[in-house]
Amino acid sequence: MSDYQPTPPPSRPYTGSSAAPPRTNTLAIIALILGIVVPIGGVICGPIALGQIKRTGENGRGLALAGLIIGIALTLLGIIGIIAYVALIATALSSGAISTSP
Repeated sequence: MSDYQPTPPPSRPYTGSSAAPPRTNTLAIIALILGIVVPIGGVICGPIALGQIKRTGENGRGLALAGLIIGIALTLLGIIGIIAYVALIATALSSGAISTSP
């Protein structure tokens, strides 16, 4: 008996991928950031980013959707808060809890 072991075939050298991965749409990133910081900015930039992504095939659809959804939600919460604040002040004024005379 011999201790002969067959050698495995040589592996092919790594050549890398010739195609670069799709980029993330910059406007989608901006839409997400603005959706949190300035919600109306996310509402404006989100659909624009979605259109660009559909046209160019870039990544970032989830970011654009998140910016749009967060922007809409925070904008609606702000509007509801303003309406509630105005209603609270109007109720306080009409009930006499707040006096308008000096």
